[in-house]
Amino acid sequence: MSENLSWNAEGDRQAKRGWGTLDSAGRGFHLEHWQDRLDELRAAHHVPGATLAVLAGGEIHELAAGVLHRGTGVETTTDSVFLSGSIAKVYTATLVMRLIDEGRLGLDTRVADALPEFATPDPAATRAITVRQLLSHTGGVTNDFNHDTGRGDDCLAEYVRAARDVPLDCPPGTAISYGGLGYIVLGRLVEVLTGRTWDQALKDLLFTPLGLERSMTLPEEALRFRTAMSHLGDAGADPDPAPVWDMMPRSAGPAGRVIVSAGDLVRFARMHLDGGLAPDGTRVMSAQAVAAMQRREVDVPDKWTVSADGWGLGWTLYDWDGIAGYGHDGAAIGQYSYLRVVPQAGVAVALLTNGGGARRLYADLFAELLAELAGVRVPDAFAPERNPPVVDMTALVGTYRREGVAITVTRHDDGGARMLYEFVDGMKDLSPPLDMELTPISPTVFAASGAGPSFSEDHMPVVFSTLTDGTRVCYVGMRATPKID
Repeated sequence: MSENLSWNAEGDRQAKRGWGTLDSAGRGFHLEHWQDRLDELRAAHHVPGATLAVLAGGEIHELAAGVLHRGTGVETTTDSVFLSGSIAKVYTATLVMRLIDEGRLGLDTRVADALPEFATPDPAATRAITVRQLLSHTGGVTNDFNHDTGRGDDCLAEYVRAARDVPLDCPPGTAISYGGLGYIVLGRLVEVLTGRTWDQALKDLLFTPLGLERSMTLPEEALRFRTAMSHLGDAGADPDPAPVWDMMPRSAGPAGRVIVSAGDLVRFARMHLDGGLAPDGTRVMSAQAVAAMQRREVDVPDKWTVSADGWGLGWTLYDWDGIAGYGHDGAAIGQYSYLRVVPQAGVAVALLTNGGGARRLYADLFAELLAELAGVRVPDAFAPERNPPVVDMTALVGTYRREGVAITVTRHDDGGARMLYEFVDGMKDLSPPLDMELTPISPTVFAASGAGPSFSEDHMPVVFSTLTDGTRVCYVGMRATPKID
């Protein structure tokens, strides 16, 4: 009895000092301290505005800093909404797992059997690709097929129809290659099996039962709230508002557009932490489905772009010196989002930003937060050694090509190397070509410098690998680009 009284008294004392609740290990969330750190790091890394939400000790704490729009000076608040980019994939994966719970399909169902309109230029691959492979990015489909099919409710159906002619990055099951196209196919599968648009299915099956009042998919819905503007600019300086808020067509939604507050993102993560239960006890998905999403399906050659060691069904997976975690990153024309979950500590952390050095803000802030709240040591930032090894580039030099991207690796007379990364096809106007110096870290891993502020990093990982069928590929941004000469 005395221990309980002591625990409660300490909690009261900390609350008066500005602490939040205590977690199971007796660690508290010091709201004033983390607000100060968010303010300091946001300013230091030239991020216009940011929101942070932390689930610790069973309670959600929300913080905000900076401005939503540097042109108007509108202040960021905890209820502001941001573009979360590719974090949308985890929402789509959760919808698919709900359908599996209901027995409407299985993980190893062939996609073409459940969705006859799905096809690729390779008939054998079309027959082979499974739901599991699309969820884990091992189906071989590409990421950069940027195809606008309009604003109608048929936009996903039209996208899937157009994607029939898009070449695969690699044969199904031979490697991981991050693929947004696959998640749009999964979004269309949700539509066919539920009789709803993907947007409506998300509302009915996730947002409403979880009480997510600041989660949406369409721009006109976001206008009801304080909405973050995208910003772009040179590294080390305050960025300016982007020419447009968002370039993604509606059809990209299942892979790249959920508009959300940081608090709602953590509330979504809490459902996964709670084994599929909503706060009121409603079962949103089975505990088995929740566990399956966190089970490792594939290791990743590029362990640095999103700091992941492997991939589950939707989630990126982390192993922090034996402490397991999961999460996802997202980017949308200058807005960057980060979600990390540590199950054994009951901790979830979400950071939403609208430009500037967001990756550095994330790295600094999450290293401190996860260390204090979950005992996690986040790996050091990706960078080359002061004295890099000498690597024979002979087998790596050449041209690599996939839908939307061309990569050319050349060798200097002095033995050094460069990489030209170009957007082509439907992606050609997305960004100017990137001409980058390659510094070796190992015979197959290189640090590319000169990528520009769009990558929010000093050095970008470039990883060369060989698929199980013998094809040489170059990984940039976790996308496998095959060598063609």
